Amino acid sequence: MEEKNPIQVADRLFLVLETLAETGPVGMADLSRMLELHKSTVHRLLTSLIYMGYVRQEEDTGRYFLSFKLCELSNKILNKLDILDLIRPYLKRLAQQTGETVHFVQLDGAEAVYIYKEESSQNSVRMVSKVGSRIPLYCSGVGKAIAADMTEHQIRRFWEKSRIEKLTEHTITDFSEFLAVIEDVRQKGYALDNEENEVGVRCIAVSLPDYRGRAKYAFSISAPVGRMTDRRIEELAELLLNTKGELLHL
Repeated sequence: MEEKNPIQVADRLFLVLETLAETGPVGMADLSRMLELHKSTVHRLLTSLIYMGYVRQEEDTGRYFLSFKLCELSNKILNKLDILDLIRPYLKRLAQQTGETVHFVQLDGAEAVYIYKEESSQNSVRMVSKVGSRIPLYCSGVGKAIAADMTEHQIRRFWEKSRIEKLTEHTITDFSEFLAVIEDVRQKGYALDNEENEVGVRCIAVSLPDYRGRAKYAFSISAPVGRMTDRRIEELAELLLNTKGELLHL
């Protein structure tokens, strides 16, 4: 049995909002026809929404359109949303599936900050990373993953703000070479840290843009090089990309 809204006027108010969101500016007659409601009813609904600030009327055409008040509400909701509450179950699952350490980072200037770490109970080897610590973007898997969501201008800007050092023999310190690597990340969908930040540790990472699609987060799997073979990288890449796909559809 189909459920009905117990408050009919609320149902109609939101129907007007949803319709205006689909159509853009529209006249009274067209809106009445689309809603299959009498003009006098639609007029009362619009008058109420205008009074509350959700709808505006164009002075020259008389057409009705949504204000930005709904955007303000959605931004308030998103600002209160804790990203960790959403992703924690997925990161725990990755750690259990792989038996390796999983990190989640947030972009902060030319660095990434570890904001979550999930150690696998199956693994006796512990990574030295700590929540709250930082890692440069230019020499990390998470950093490259985030950079792949940036424009070249944005990448150059964080590169120039970074203290580029040869931390290991594998660290990339040439900007052109770094850009070529970032293009490869875009093609594959994931980034690697091939002992570029710490000798003996390899890392595979994928980005997770914020709700506006901007470069902001990334998560990774790290392990000693002995366990992180090229074949294992391929297996982990599939798991990471599948997890990213799930998170993007939350």
